[in-house]
Amino acid sequence: MALSIGTKAPDFTLPTKTAEGPKQITLSDHFGKENTLLLFFPMAFTGTCTTEMCSMSNGLREYRDLNATVYGISGDNPFAQEAWAQKESISVPLLSDYEHEVARNYDVAYDSFLPQLGLTMGGVAKRAAFVIDREGVIQHAESLEDARELPNFESIKAKLTELK
Repeated sequence: MALSIGTKAPDFTLPTKTAEGPKQITLSDHFGKENTLLLFFPMAFTGTCTTEMCSMSNGLREYRDLNATVYGISGDNPFAQEAWAQKESISVPLLSDYEHEVARNYDVAYDSFLPQLGLTMGGVAKRAAFVIDREGVIQHAESLEDARELPNFESIKAKLTELK
């Protein structure tokens, strides 16, 4: 079960790959300034993840207008994330949780991902969404068992509108 609403969001620092090179992103750098939307997803280069991140990229301005910074988080390495972002024109900053530590801290890691296909990859992030307010408190928490489902973006936008 994902962390609950009202919980202090666990801080983290994760790498991303930008056009300028590798960069470290720390969640708490946003505290006191803006809200943050964290979107955990299982894997780059997969259908639903591509749909979600491309849709978010197309609507990124709307989230900025709601005073929110959006990050996608997966266990893919930053170079794979960068290749995927370039291939699909994804503009959402993608953070690499290569060790799956952040997914575990947010309690959104599968014990076994895709066992029906004979794969037993533990630690892969579930599709999940967290709205974190300026004080670092979780205001929306959603974790989906079925990786083919998408978060409730209308509910996320409504919460961000309240927090604006």
